[in-house]
Amino acid sequence: MAWILVVLAGLFEVAMALCLKASKNFSEWPPAAGFLVFAVTSFGLLSFALRSLDVGTAYAVWVGIGAVGTATLGMVLMGDQVSAMKIGALACIIVGVIGLNLAGGGH
Repeated sequence: MAWILVVLAGLFEVAMALCLKASKNFSEWPPAAGFLVFAVTSFGLLSFALRSLDVGTAYAVWVGIGAVGTATLGMVLMGDQVSAMKIGALACIIVGVIGLNLAGGGH
């Protein structure tokens, strides 16, 4: 159950980051409000998950989901630059997070 919370928290982190960009420096109130809601939800879910998971591994998974998800959706939906180097770097993040989990960092 705790890992499900981490994954959900990571997905809310992606939504938070996309709203932050869409808020245009908090000048657009609907995405700014979305940013706040998604941020509180993401941190809240992560907090609950950390009751039973190792902090380093859970945090790495959360950040990894956020980074890979945000970068991918930025490229797909928001016109961010796509390059082989970016895709390779995102693959490295995924491999690193999987490696941490295989190393026994969770419960």
